Parts: sequence; structure tokens; C-alpha cells
Amino acid sequence: MPLVPHSSYPGPPRYQWNGHFQTILPALTRKINEVHYERERLELSDGDFVDLDWLDAKSQTLVILSHGLEGSTDRVYMKAAAKYFHEHGWDVLGWNCRSCSGEMNRLLRLYNHGEIGDFGQVIEHALQRKNYTKIHLIGYSMGGSILLKYLGVRGENIPEPIKTGIAFSSPCDLRDSIQTLELPGNWFYRRKFFNSLRKKIIAKAAQFPGQIDLSKFEQIKSWRDFDEFYSAPINGYKNAEDFYWQASAVNFVAGIQIPALLCNAQNDPILTPACSPKELAKNHSYFHVETPKKGGHVGFAIKKHPGPYYWLEHRAMEFIKGQH
Repeated sequence: MPLVPHSSYPGPPRYQWNGHFQTILPALTRKINEVHYERERLELSDGDFVDLDWLDAKSQTLVILSHGLEGSTDRVYMKAAAKYFHEHGWDVLGWNCRSCSGEMNRLLRLYNHGEIGDFGQVIEHALQRKNYTKIHLIGYSMGGSILLKYLGVRGENIPEPIKTGIAFSSPCDLRDSIQTLELPGNWFYRRKFFNSLRKKIIAKAAQFPGQIDLSKFEQIKSWRDFDEFYSAPINGYKNAEDFYWQASAVNFVAGIQIPALLCNAQNDPILTPACSPKELAKNHSYFHVETPKKGGHVGFAIKKHPGPYYWLEHRAMEFIKGQH
């Protein structure tokens, strides 16, 4: 019965009094210093590339970190996890999705919540680079959805060294999450994502003249319109509805065959209860769901936290150690 009945999250500082503050303030005020990645470019099978950022501890254990929508390995939650696990003596690999490393990717496509092919190639490359005996996967928001879908689709056919998967603040039901993003109170996140992705669509149109209709921007009245006009066709989906189904990890997690944890706060501004499939977890041997009452979206600051680390890092390590 992997449904976690009581979360160990102690709650945020008092001044972070709602889900929005618990989301935004950690992203703005948290500082992680002295993370010096070694960058490597991975050439993908279709002729594109992704950039990988490594911390080498000369270990046989590797943690692979996956960022959220329009994130990168420079996000504070990524650097915090990288530093934390490196200090514990493990190798760390943070990977940047196509177009997210500071350089636009080559092909007429970007990245999305349902893309697990690139993730699979990153894992295989890591194993070719070193014969790791243990690999742990940790993802944040979109990155968590990608790893959960990967584990569900691959089932028993994942590389043997992969031992656990951990997802924080992940929109496992993308359709529901998009509807929540449309709420008036979420205008800040909606504008932030839209402005960033719009720049990338314009850059793609410049790369591939005549293949992207930028006039569609004038017709956008909702986020679903953006996905219908741009996200779906650019990434190879039939339409927005096809994209939402294929990109929703909840449709695939039943196939997970290793210990996996999904941790979503109940007051996450851009997630709904559908993103935390508790009923599925109750009858699953490996899929754990934990829903702290507070924490926001990839926040989870701690009331009293000596040092730079939040509950995210401690909980991930606790889960990993609890499976061995």
C-alpha cells in the first residue's frame, strides 16, 4: 500500500503563508553556490543534441536530475540537488532538454512533458560513459512527469542499474493542470511560461522559414490554444488533446516496476488532485504518492533549515535509502 499516509514535510516558514509564496519565494531568494558543472554535448539519434552537466565524485552511484518547463540545470532546485548528492559522494548528471541549455536546438521541434526518447538516450549514454551499479532518477515538475512516464512505459525493460525514481510537483494529468493554469490567480505563471515559449517559437520560425505560422499568436485566447497551434504540431502530436493524453504520466504509471515516489503539495497552485493518483497508488506495489498539505510548486522550504538544503533534497535521499 504505497500511499504515504502522513508526509514528513514540516511546513514552510511562517512568512510563506500560501501556495503562491511557497512557490515564488524559494525560486527568487534561495541561493546555491559553488556548483561547477562539467558540460558535455550528447548527439542524439535524430541529429539533434542535448547538453549534459556533470559533477564527478568518482562514484559507481549516479543521480540523474530532470528540470521543469523552461528550466535548466541552472535552476536553484537543480543546483541544490546536484550539490547535495555530490556532497554525499555520488556522481550527478543534470540534463538540459532541447533548447534549454542556452543554445537553440537544431531541428524543427522542442521538448515536452511526454518526450521520453531523449531521456532514454541520456540514461544509455551515462551507462556507456561509466559502468554505474546504481542510478537514481529525480525530476521536478515536467521533469518528474517525464521520468514517471519513462518508468511506466519501459516497465521491466529499464536498465538494471536504475533503482528508484522520484518526482516532485509533477503535472501528471496535463489536461487538468492546463485548466488550472487558466485560473485568474495563476496569471503570473501563465505569463512567465508564455513569454518564454513564445520567444522560442519565434526563434524556430526564423530557423525554418515558412514552416511555422506566427499569425496564430493573435488567435490565442487560452493555453490550450497555444498547445493546439504550436506545442502539439511542433512536437509531433495530432492536436492538443492527443498531446495531453500522451504527455500525462498518469496514463502510464501503472506499468512502473521499481520504487517510485510522486510528491505533490495539496496547495500547489498549478496542480489538481488528478495529478496525484492516490487510488492507483493504493493498489500498486511500487508507485508511492505523498501529498503534503503545504509546499507550493517545487518549493518545500523548511521552517528551520541549517545549511542550504530544503526538504526536497532530504526527502529524496530518505526515499532512496528506504528502498535498500
